[in-house]
Amino acid sequence: QVQLVESGGGLVQAGGSLRLSCAASGRTIVYYAMSWYRQAPGKERELVADITSVGGSTNYADSVKGRFTISRDNAKNTVYLQMNSLKSEDTAVYFCNAGGTYYFGHYSTGKYWGQGTQVTVSS
Repeated sequence: QVQLVESGGGLVQAGGSLRLSCAASGRTIVYYAMSWYRQAPGKERELVADITSVGGSTNYADSVKGRFTISRDNAKNTVYLQMNSLKSEDTAVYFCNAGGTYYFGHYSTGKYWGQGTQVTVSS
């Protein structure tokens, strides 16, 4: 079973940047599609970005396109989310998710979750 631990969250001013990390253990993630979700207070969980296993193809929510970049380092068993030009609307708990599948190109949630890391953007 895969265990996921997120890190890198914190308080940042609008326009700033943060880099989130998702470290996996217990099993290699080389064959897993990976993703980042976020959930703001009073809102439903939202898919932010996902990345395929072998090809490394990426997809992004419209709200973060051009600002966020998801990447993976299989040698380190880690997935990253580089967040630039942060806005107050990006404030949320960010979760790493592993093992999702694709249906007509759209990511479906995998069974493995991290505990989340808080990102707070002040204006």
